[in-house]
Amino acid sequence: MTQRILKGGEYLVTEVSCAEVFTPEDFTDEQRQIGETTEQFVLNDILPHAEEIEQQNFALVVEGMRKAGELGLLMIDAPEEYGGLELDKATSMLVGEKIAPSGSFSVAYAAHSGIGTLPLVYYGTRAQKEKYLEKIITGEWVAAYCLTEPGSGSDALGANASATLSEDGKYYVLNGTKQFITNGSFANLYTVFAKIDKKHFTAFLVDRDCEGLVIGPEEKKLGIKGSSTTQIILDNCKVPAENLLGEIGKGHKIAFNVLNVGRFKLAAGVTGAAKAAFVEGVKYANERKQFGRAIGSFGAVQEKLADMTTDIFASESLVYRLAGLLDTRLATIDKGTANYYEEYQKGIEEYAPECAISKVYCSEVLASVVDEVLQIHGGYGFVSEYPAERFYRDERINRIFEGTNEINRLLIPGMILRKAMKGELPLQKEAMKAFESLMTPSFEEIDDSVPFAREKALLQNLKTVFLILSGTAVQKYMVKLQNEQEILLAAADMSIQIFALESAVLRAEKGFAEASEHRKELLAAVIKVCAFNATELLSTAAKKGAFYIEEGDNLTMILSGIRRFAKYDATGLLQAKRTLAGAAIEMEKYIF
Repeated sequence: MTQRILKGGEYLVTEVSCAEVFTPEDFTDEQRQIGETTEQFVLNDILPHAEEIEQQNFALVVEGMRKAGELGLLMIDAPEEYGGLELDKATSMLVGEKIAPSGSFSVAYAAHSGIGTLPLVYYGTRAQKEKYLEKIITGEWVAAYCLTEPGSGSDALGANASATLSEDGKYYVLNGTKQFITNGSFANLYTVFAKIDKKHFTAFLVDRDCEGLVIGPEEKKLGIKGSSTTQIILDNCKVPAENLLGEIGKGHKIAFNVLNVGRFKLAAGVTGAAKAAFVEGVKYANERKQFGRAIGSFGAVQEKLADMTTDIFASESLVYRLAGLLDTRLATIDKGTANYYEEYQKGIEEYAPECAISKVYCSEVLASVVDEVLQIHGGYGFVSEYPAERFYRDERINRIFEGTNEINRLLIPGMILRKAMKGELPLQKEAMKAFESLMTPSFEEIDDSVPFAREKALLQNLKTVFLILSGTAVQKYMVKLQNEQEILLAAADMSIQIFALESAVLRAEKGFAEASEHRKELLAAVIKVCAFNATELLSTAAKKGAFYIEEGDNLTMILSGIRRFAKYDATGLLQAKRTLAGAAIEMEKYIF
């Protein structure tokens, strides 16, 4: 049977079967081996030096990157033609997840292997790839990405860095300052964005030894202290004309398409970081005694462990579902096609809404997890002798990296609505059906003998709520909706919760039949908690959106619909949480 190619955002208007999603349980032996290799690399080569790396001994970071290159961990997304492994996105995300417990080193790794390498892979000429790619994927050279400026962060196209072609046509002369550049102090190759003649936004490959490239001092940061973050100052920097990357004036394509993958890679990384933090939390809950017993035996702590387990399960499910969507789509492109990477980029861009969703959801799961892990540690979580303190500091940047979560939230409904306007998603037709359902009582009964039937029915209802709200907003504001940021944020929160919950439910359903009785109990418990939490969050966002958009009778009608559709019978919720917490305490790890 041919695998159905789902469109980006289509999950909101169609029913997806569990057979169509990729889950962590679907990893091949080869993928698991690569994951194990990565884990051992972090354990043996990075963590023993963690404290020195935190003290900014960057020689150890560079050495670690070379070791990662030797193990093939920098080659995963590079083409075979240039010595790369050209593996699938699921494997790439698995390595990103397993690298994450290395702390600040993982930041250097992610910047190098993602936004540092991919512009060259996707847009470089044959000559550029032959010159630079082998050095980058072996770890001989470290790569960096220079987009942000002191005056332009979220507004990347507002950059002021300029590029002027020399009179002899041999060089572009770059001037400007790039801000917050990861790997800045020790990178050998920088992808730099500047405007040719102050108007054509363009990318350049800039060698470290280019005349006029100046590396600023290290920023004094709240967290990720063991990563290098500097300014890159371009002071009449002479860049060979052949180092122009892509097309003149098309730098925005490189910036934004590479950021889609960057957001997705970040989602995988923060999921791995959440798992590592969770382990520290549950171990401490078992060790720390108060009132004569381990604090993990108290319900207040057990509830934290259950909610963290649930959030990580949803985060992990979402990441690998998206990996599967991308791999299925990219597998349809013939590698012999002359414009292979152009089509490849279109394939990734198709799922730009889901990439933004993964970044927001997973980074906020990590934020919640590290906060609770620190809380479980009590006062000891606030001192640097315990890892909870570093987890807490390091986490914060992830809601700013790769586009702030606010910007990503605004992008999600914007991209989905644009797809609908182009006729790629039947959003208007489905919204009309949703409005009709407001007036029609439902007499459908749920067959509780079917695993997760109740949660799947809930998902359809939550999609109805989203369609009612988004349809009402579009009808009222039309093209001006793009200026109503508060409404867009509410719509984003609804679409994020739907994708996360559906990913978790489909994963649980897919593995349920073959699962042991104990695992079935755990899966049922995690989905109950996940469904309850998602419904509460979506209901709040929907009600907020309703009050933003409507008033009078229309508002009353919509609020009535939200009450009807955003409703979930979570009978047994407490026992479900105790089941999850009990398993985590017994196993002292993330249980899925």
